[in-house]
Amino acid sequence: QVQLEESGGGAVAAGDSLAVTCLASGPTLTHYAKAWFRQSPGKEREFVAGVDKWSFADPVYADSVKGRFTISRDDWKNTFVLQMNDLKPEDTAVYYCAFGPAAAREVSKYDYWGQGTQVTVSP
Repeated sequence: QVQLEESGGGAVAAGDSLAVTCLASGPTLTHYAKAWFRQSPGKEREFVAGVDKWSFADPVYADSVKGRFTISRDDWKNTFVLQMNDLKPEDTAVYYCAFGPAAAREVSKYDYWGQGTQVTVSP
């Protein structure tokens, strides 16, 4: 059973940087694609960034965060990090990490989810 736990959320000002980390536990973690999603009040959960299971896979990003957000993975430490730079108020959301069998942008394609961590960006 895969378990995911996010940490590192918080409140920052526009233009600041913040990193959120996903710590994973369970068997064969390197066999999963990994992604970050976010959800704002009243909105659907949306894809932010993701990477396929292979260590050499290139990450993909939502257009809204491209050039500002970067994901990194450490398969030995079982961590998956979302580095967020130049944050904007519209980035305010609960951020979730998710693992699934293959890279995808759809929520339904992921089997395992963390509990989420709140990121709040003030103007």
